[in-house]
Amino acid sequence: MSQTMLIGGEWVTASAGATLPVLNPADGKILDTVPKSTREDARRAIDAARHAFDHGAWPRLPPRARGEVFLKAAQLLQQRLGAIAELETRNQGKTIKQAADADLPFSIDNIVFYAGAGRTLEAKSPAEFTGDGTTIFRREPVGVVSSITPWNYPFMMAVWKIGPALITGNTMILKPASWTPLTTLELGRAFQEAGLPAGVLNIVTGPGEEVGDELSRNSKVDMVSLTGDTATGKKIMEAASGTVKRVQLELGGKAPFVVFEDADIAAAVEGAMVAGFVNGGQDCTAAARLLVHKNIHAKFLKHLLERVGTLRMGDPLARTTDLGPMVHATHQRNVLKFVEKGKEEGAKLVTGSTEPPRDHPTGAFVQPAVFDEVAPDMVIAQKEVFGPVVDILQFSTFDEAVEIANGVDYGLAGSIWTNDLRTALRTAHALRCGDVWVNDHLPLGSETPHGGFKQSGFGKDLGTDSLNDYTVVKNIYIDLTGKARKSWHYTTYGDPG
Repeated sequence: MSQTMLIGGEWVTASAGATLPVLNPADGKILDTVPKSTREDARRAIDAARHAFDHGAWPRLPPRARGEVFLKAAQLLQQRLGAIAELETRNQGKTIKQAADADLPFSIDNIVFYAGAGRTLEAKSPAEFTGDGTTIFRREPVGVVSSITPWNYPFMMAVWKIGPALITGNTMILKPASWTPLTTLELGRAFQEAGLPAGVLNIVTGPGEEVGDELSRNSKVDMVSLTGDTATGKKIMEAASGTVKRVQLELGGKAPFVVFEDADIAAAVEGAMVAGFVNGGQDCTAAARLLVHKNIHAKFLKHLLERVGTLRMGDPLARTTDLGPMVHATHQRNVLKFVEKGKEEGAKLVTGSTEPPRDHPTGAFVQPAVFDEVAPDMVIAQKEVFGPVVDILQFSTFDEAVEIANGVDYGLAGSIWTNDLRTALRTAHALRCGDVWVNDHLPLGSETPHGGFKQSGFGKDLGTDSLNDYTVVKNIYIDLTGKARKSWHYTTYGDPG
């Protein structure tokens, strides 16, 4: 079987006829192939989106009509949830219980949410600011949007881009990660079957170095949106700068998980298990740094190791599996290099190893690892490992905890564990993070804005705040005097009166 991609309403192959293999990370075998696009293919998709925006009906439809397409797509996806979830697991390696019970239901809810959220955009008539006329503030779509999505949440991240972009009347080109394109193509099929006009959504598969670069540089594109690592975000910004296009970035993270002395240790450990090992740790908001007060460190570590020992690693399609493989053998090697680096730096590896598990020799599996005695300036405490690896750092005072928590380049998410409301609010205000949770870690809703500070990017996914990223405000002034010569014209020529 070989997949095709969506350009201008047609399912097509790459212009050069080349394909890319898509692997199952659980066994390393080829799962499918997709077109290996070139710049020419990216330009075809851009032209299709440009034509659909400039001459098509979609940007001019009332929000209600666009929302009806969204609701039909959501219904189709709900009917196909089981099959798409299995495909997501086979392609990405995440467990079937996460794909079927969390990622896909949440994504479908996002689509339903945006179907209604598009109807909340308002044009304002604020009044006569000058005394001689009235002003209308009108919110309009940006135009043609290029979106590049990551491999850790292929289906969900595609929805997070498609939802606010299309419901506000834009047209778009979406490039999924080359390792995990399959469920994004299924998403495109559902929207097409739901009645989305040709060219409004185009999906191109292929290497970022060529296709992604074209989507970022091309002058016919008005905006580029990326969810990915910070290094890629910097390249996107540089490429987009030549045409001064709008950029929205959701980038890396190194979330602090701050456990104060008065915290419920059992609850904090449960939270650390979920937040540290969600999606195999391949999550920008994962709790990679566990900051624990020194007076409860020993008890916390003991309890955490007991819980880590219960993690069940294996076939991601089995509902008894808690931890599947990494997305790709290349990423597996990167994670293992970080584990080795942590040992070299002097951190204490209290569980896990740098060797893949013996009972999964062909899959991209990594044993869950916990480092203790980690210093804030160590590489493993500063860089995004993006695997099932958590670090424990100790602190003594509130100020020290905040300093360590904020002492990285990232600022996407963090959590606070305490039973004291004052401590919770002080810490929440002090953390330089876009998402802050208290006595929990990870919950997001379709209504809640998600996005980072610092080198974790800017702009928002989810919520109505995201609609602002994909729209522009136009100021329209209407003269009410009916006079040829206005009272202020003398400031340019003539005399007053």
